[in-house]
Amino acid sequence: MINYKIDVFKELEKHGFTQARLKKENLLSQQTISNIRAGKSITMNTLNKLCLMTRLQPADIIEMKATDQEKVIYY
Repeated sequence: MINYKIDVFKELEKHGFTQARLKKENLLSQQTISNIRAGKSITMNTLNKLCLMTRLQPADIIEMKATDQEKVIYY
């Protein structure tokens, strides 16, 4: 399970990446923007883009937490 540690869109805006710009310049797809907004998972490629745009590391943006089912399988 992935938890976003920051408000991704606020952090992007600090660096000049408004949601309008993200869409206009096709930096992130509408589906990706919706996934981030809903707290859903994203691809590694998207995480890389977010890191580049915000100048943060992956661990600054997301936190991995095991679900109960994942704990049974992997722990």
